[in-house]
Amino acid sequence: MLNVYLSGEIHSNWREEIIGLCEKERLEINFTSPVTDHEASDNCGIEILGGEDNNYWKDNKGAKINSIKTKKSIEDCDVVVVKFGEKYKQWNAAFDAGFASALNKSMIVIHNDDHQHALKEVDAAASAVAKDQYQVVRILKYIINGNL
Repeated sequence: MLNVYLSGEIHSNWREEIIGLCEKERLEINFTSPVTDHEASDNCGIEILGGEDNNYWKDNKGAKINSIKTKKSIEDCDVVVVKFGEKYKQWNAAFDAGFASALNKSMIVIHNDDHQHALKEVDAAASAVAKDQYQVVRILKYIINGNL
């Protein structure tokens, strides 16, 4: 079974699309992802460890707790899929891509042409750069079955 970590923007249902398309193709893949509930992700530090007067320390606590899941998931996966959305800058996704690259993980990046220049270093580290979820599923199908 292939283990795939789905990193990146959390403002659309792209993860569910990939998972659904892979299920339709009957691909044996175990998917993991970060916490995609934006409020929970932002507030886990202060909810668990206590409040902060300064947003820096609030964000620091949350980022450190979230990093436990992220690091473990990337370390355990075979392929990292990183999606950069159109509306927001996903600095966390760029960090995940760098971490995956440092661990020599195979990586598939998804973004539109408008982000090509800004993501050129991330793209250079990727095994493939896709324009959408359908291309990612075709890549995963090819990896598993060797079929186009």
